Amino acid sequence: MIDLTNLSAVVADDHPLLLQGLKATLINGGVNVVGAASDGSEALKLIEDHRPEVAVLDIEMPYLTGFAVADECRKKGLPTKFVILSYHKEAEFIAQAKSLHIAGYLLKEDTNSEIFKCLEKVALGEFYYSPSILNKDLSMVSENLKRLELLSPSERKILKLIASQLSSQAIADKLHVSERTVEKHRSNIIGKLALSGHAHSLSIWAIEQKAVIISL
Repeated sequence: MIDLTNLSAVVADDHPLLLQGLKATLINGGVNVVGAASDGSEALKLIEDHRPEVAVLDIEMPYLTGFAVADECRKKGLPTKFVILSYHKEAEFIAQAKSLHIAGYLLKEDTNSEIFKCLEKVALGEFYYSPSILNKDLSMVSENLKRLELLSPSERKILKLIASQLSSQAIADKLHVSERTVEKHRSNIIGKLALSGHAHSLSIWAIEQKAVIISL
């Protein structure tokens, strides 16, 4: 067991009680919590300002998801290592975390001792994923993630709205573009994802893959 008293950390969760509890748990365990955020944008700023060794983040937060924060920090070359703490145990989320080289992934149902075990491993430069999710079959999910990486930012935005079961007209109204533009994007997405040309193939696929799509 290593000493965590010199480990600096930023924590983020959009649920106040969970954030308060996580912060208190880490401080009681000797971790130097240099900042706590209730949304993704705030978390990113704290990480940029303090350059902590570790950031413990929820996935679904306002403005930026935990995955988006980790990705932005990676692009900026920041050395912070990331631990996801989430209710999500679906394979799609685990695969997304692995694709971003996130060092740790814990479930909110895990015990405090599991959190500290994870932080110890991450501090040593190792990876640690909750034992509850180690047996997830990620092969098909990883293939879908590779396909989604082919999409442009505009196509990803439209795909998220399709996954939310919005019609082309509703998407056009929301994004202030023409319905024809949305339909063109739909056609391009179908081609890049190698889906069949069936009229509803993209909508069906997007709804089935919603968990991985919204995590992008």
